[in-house]
Amino acid sequence: MTEIHADFRRIPIAHRALHDVADGRPENSRAAIRAAIAAGYGIEIDLQLSRDGRAMVFHDYDLTRLTGINGAIQQRDAAELSQIGLLGGDEGIPTFAEVLKLVAGRVPMLIELKDQHGQMGVTDGRLERAVVADMQGYDGPVGLMSFNPNSVVELADLMPGIPRGIVSEHFPAKDWVLLKPETRALLSRIPDYDRAGACFISHSVHDLDNPRLAELRGQGAAIFCWTVRSEAQEIEARKVADNITFEKYLAKIPS
Repeated sequence: MTEIHADFRRIPIAHRALHDVADGRPENSRAAIRAAIAAGYGIEIDLQLSRDGRAMVFHDYDLTRLTGINGAIQQRDAAELSQIGLLGGDEGIPTFAEVLKLVAGRVPMLIELKDQHGQMGVTDGRLERAVVADMQGYDGPVGLMSFNPNSVVELADLMPGIPRGIVSEHFPAKDWVLLKPETRALLSRIPDYDRAGACFISHSVHDLDNPRLAELRGQGAAIFCWTVRSEAQEIEARKVADNITFEKYLAKIPS
């Protein structure tokens, strides 16, 4: 098991980078990433796959909410996606390779691979291979993670030296309408931590009393949580979590 870099336990992580559309910084945008770096925060980003097999820094499966254009991100090539403007900013959708060059190891980066098939099943490996190809030669502090443990297992096979984690929560039905009840129940128990060779968990701030977290901490796991949205919530979260992923306020960076 590869250990996560010590900075991940110390520096707060900006959720989808330090985004604020009121200031021209959409989520997962270059502007939000530059702002996070300037403020000294770590960065969390999301990856989806383009039609031509490139890892794109984008959260949703569908383009509508973040760009105003209908259709799935997987239905367009990377070059076309780079020309589609993010709402609230003046930039297109960045590739993962572009973001790696922009960050250049200056701050820690949590990288979430989004499940590509909707049921948290065995992955076809396309997104994982694209991520690994882009990361060749990158030596900054990173952690790769996914809600889909099969994706993390695939990453372990492709790039075993990179720290890996599982994104987890209690999987409420209202938020996971596509998942079968038995799948939600299984994933909420985080059963694949050892199989994935993980070294950290990124868990919902609303489920930090889950006894499984204490078990994993006893195994040496780093416990991160998402998404903290106030100083008061951060104080409570840090009673359990080693670090936070935050948005909508400015978390304090320890000296």
